[in-house]
Amino acid sequence: MDGNFRTGFVRQASGAKHHPALVLNADYRPLSYYPLSLWSWQDAIKAAYLERVDIVAEYDEVVRSPTTTISIPSVVVLKEYVKPQKRVAFTRFNLFLRDEFCCQYCGSQGDLTFDHVVPRSKGGITSWENVVAACAPCNLKKGSLSLHQTVMSLRKPIRKPAAEQLRNMGRKFPPNHLHDTWVDFLYWDAELQA
Repeated sequence: MDGNFRTGFVRQASGAKHHPALVLNADYRPLSYYPLSLWSWQDAIKAAYLERVDIVAEYDEVVRSPTTTISIPSVVVLKEYVKPQKRVAFTRFNLFLRDEFCCQYCGSQGDLTFDHVVPRSKGGITSWENVVAACAPCNLKKGSLSLHQTVMSLRKPIRKPAAEQLRNMGRKFPPNHLHDTWVDFLYWDAELQA
């Protein structure tokens, strides 16, 4: 018998695969802001069933089995605190996040690459203190020249970011989808405007 025969009769709630759950640490802060800590609705339900999380908020959608109806969680909080990582990995993504996704020479946003401020051909190394986000035109313009040999300058001093700095930076770049139940948990410790 064809394997698709059985699955053709299994129905999910409409769009259930598009209902991620925001995952909060035991202190009610997201595990990460960028990328935002999200689980699939299946993982959130499984974690709740295994009593690893508490469900804080739910979607209006439900999933059903023959004997049970379960509301899809939209926000879950871990029962045990997970200590945030202090070490900041030197990755392309984290570099772009540190530089706020804009070229450090002209400020443009869009198709970014990275540039060695002191070119590798002149002894520059690949490190937080020597690599910046750059747009393709600026990268080509600078080429293998040092900053002193060009009329270009950096928009801000470059340095290795602390983990907390990157987390705060990530809060400036919300994901494409923010469910209403998430907003209070994403920005609850943001400074209020008078």
